[in-house]
Amino acid sequence: MNKYDYESLLDRAIESLPEKVTAKERFQMPRGMVFYEGNTTILKNFLDIASIVNREPQHILSYLLKELGTAGEADGERAIFQGKIPERKIQDRIEEYVNRFVLCRECGRPDTKLIKKNRTLLLKCEACGAIHPVKARKIKRE
Repeated sequence: MNKYDYESLLDRAIESLPEKVTAKERFQMPRGMVFYEGNTTILKNFLDIASIVNREPQHILSYLLKELGTAGEADGERAIFQGKIPERKIQDRIEEYVNRFVLCRECGRPDTKLIKKNRTLLLKCEACGAIHPVKARKIKRE
């Protein structure tokens, strides 16, 4: 005869877990603060976005420039793009970047880092230990 049933053992195990493991903070997709000066588009919180997703600002900038099809540069806390680019388009590209280079495909957490093995860029999850190659290209968008 067991003097413990499954439910009481489960409750005891959950109570003994550290709070950090049981807390489920949700990752908030970073929102770009975009404004326009003449014929240039400025992403005001560019460095904040890089900090939130824990990636090198230069990596994010080169991705955005390529995907938006424009020239630009990082200027202190902000990124400056040539031409008037709709805010929604910039936000979509930020979300694509996060889905491709930040979020783990196994557990969905943002606790990842980029590593290069030979000539392949890999996404290594610090939370679950999964390692996946970064997806090459997605399907074309309209």
